[in-house]
Amino acid sequence: MSVPIIFSHVSFAWPDGAIALDDVSATFGAGRTGLVGANGSGKTTIFRLITGELHPGSGVVTVSGDVAYVPQLITTMPGASVADLLGVADILAALHAIEAGSCDPDHFDTVGERWDIETQADAVLASLDMAGGGLTGADLSRPVTTLSGGEAMVVAIAGCRLRRAAITVLDEPTNNLDEVLRSTVHEMIRTWPGTVIVASHDTALLEQMDAIAELYDGRLSVFGGAYSAWREAMEAEQAAAVQAERTAEQAVRAAKRARVAVLERTARGLARGKQKAVREGVPKIVRDAMRDQAESGAGRARTTGLDKVKEAQSELDQASGRVRADDHIQVDLPDPAVHASRQILELTWGDSDSFSLRGPQRVALAGRNGSGKTTLIEQMLGLREPDTVPDSRIDAPGLCGSRVVGRLLTDRVGYLPQRLDVLDDQASAVENIAAVAPQATQGEIRARLARLLLRGDAVFRPVGALSGGERFRVSLARLLFAEPPAQLLILDEPTNNLDLTSVDQLVEALEAYRGAILVVSHDPVFLSRVHVDVRLDLSDGRIARS
Repeated sequence: MSVPIIFSHVSFAWPDGAIALDDVSATFGAGRTGLVGANGSGKTTIFRLITGELHPGSGVVTVSGDVAYVPQLITTMPGASVADLLGVADILAALHAIEAGSCDPDHFDTVGERWDIETQADAVLASLDMAGGGLTGADLSRPVTTLSGGEAMVVAIAGCRLRRAAITVLDEPTNNLDEVLRSTVHEMIRTWPGTVIVASHDTALLEQMDAIAELYDGRLSVFGGAYSAWREAMEAEQAAAVQAERTAEQAVRAAKRARVAVLERTARGLARGKQKAVREGVPKIVRDAMRDQAESGAGRARTTGLDKVKEAQSELDQASGRVRADDHIQVDLPDPAVHASRQILELTWGDSDSFSLRGPQRVALAGRNGSGKTTLIEQMLGLREPDTVPDSRIDAPGLCGSRVVGRLLTDRVGYLPQRLDVLDDQASAVENIAAVAPQATQGEIRARLARLLLRGDAVFRPVGALSGGERFRVSLARLLFAEPPAQLLILDEPTNNLDLTSVDQLVEALEAYRGAILVVSHDPVFLSRVHVDVRLDLSDGRIARS
């Protein structure tokens, strides 16, 4: 059986010279492989090389079979339908044309052997447990814009299964998903009928993998086994590397002490020999010969001692090279000076029900994908018309009639959306931050971005060319460095593009923040760690406290 994907000495650098991959050689076997690595390590670059969207600067990427790809952010053409998202629109169009009497050979070629595509699509859609009811074959013409981000992701993943591609690559497939849809995706991937590579920070999903591939420091290594086994092996390897580094440090210190001792003994021996020769009346010519011989021996001793120090230092350098010096984002949020009695936000629904967020309260807003959480936030911020219905199912409970209305009572609001579309993709990271912090110098902006691991030429690269994790950090910087500081932070799935260590850093930063927070998240790790005063559940156009 051929290996589905082979990387042979692959290197890739961006036009500004930044190295993404350095002499990578690895294979992705059949089955399920989890791709892990810190934000910006190059996971999306690996996927784009597999799909052929990018080409290596050197080396060869060999892919055996067709590839289906679901990126982190689902983007569709205007007017795209659920059928487009499933990848069956062309087949359906050809099938309908044949049913209408067409004899065009192209239509028959397009359909191929998939005459039951409508039945297959209907079965796939029905298996997806959406909020307000599942989709059916009747929804194939429904606009994608009426789906939530999480619903669109699940439909796209289901479309990959329906397509039956030899190789499928999924980039953060469980981002934005509620517990039910996350479970649906886990089950789809567990039973995936082919080779699938999944880039994810979802440890429960990674535990289902047959192998773990890690990108670190521009290199790719593959470990046979699930995430926990890989993690245990990696931690053991690091513990051994740290111990080897300590041992090598001790060897360097011992070699340096030994060399100093040799130099001191040699110097004392030379002095004593000279004094003894003078006392005993040894002729000068003989004394000079004795001195030359002693100094020659001392030189050899010094050289030997120096060689031992260099050898020990070389071993230390090699040992240190095996110890990871992982960088993590550093986030310090400013004090917005929010008084405990200050009313920040009001939510109302029904005839008289309401909730007020006051002072530095932390509120978590929960609800199924498609229940209207993002819609509510965008309506409060004026990004969506108040009467907009979240989707086309106007008869679904809660999407018309009794509805939740939000009202902001401060104009100092920082918003971190799911899709990161607050950024100007044509502008650089520096220019995006300058737009919200006009008083900051370029040096100050670069220093702040460096704390979020955006350094060097990357800060001048167009944001549209950055990875998902890098784009997230630019969005986070806009949020944190705005002047004046926000009194309310609205975070919509803030951990979507963060590695696990960066989630820890974000939790610490939010704990120190003294303003109000409204967070929407389906990330169980994040929600278990961040402090929340009130939990609200949005369902059927109403809010319940939990």
